[in-house]
Parts: sequence; structure tokens; C-alpha cells
Amino acid sequence: MCQHQTQCPSADSADRESARLVAHHPEQGWSLLCNGVVLFEDTGELLPDGRAIAPHRPLVGQVMTAA
Repeated sequence: MCQHQTQCPSADSADRESARLVAHHPEQGWSLLCNGVVLFEDTGELLPDGRAIAPHRPLVGQVMTAA
């Protein structure tokens, strides 16, 4: 799918969210990445093969500290 030089990460790679935007619809709450992933504003994802990735943003009030 991706024709960028260097190619964007595939939909199966761990860093798939770093692919370039193809379409961005903030009024509808989603964006399409060049690797075919649909990224939703709640951080959920829909992969090109139909698998859904649950939202994975931090819980409200949860504090993260550096080690």
C-alpha cells in the first residue's frame, strides 16, 4: 500500500500508528493511515484485515512516573 520512501510501518507492526495520514476527519473522529489502518480519536484502531484494536489511552487520573 505505502509508496513513501522510506516505507511506512505495516499494519502488523508495533509502530503502525506512525504511518502517514491519507485522510483526516476530526469531525467524524477518525483518520486513515497509508498502511490501511483506521485510527479513531479514542485511540482504537481498525486494521485492514478487519481486526479491531481496543482503545489504549491511559485511564483518567492515572499518573505515570519515570523510573
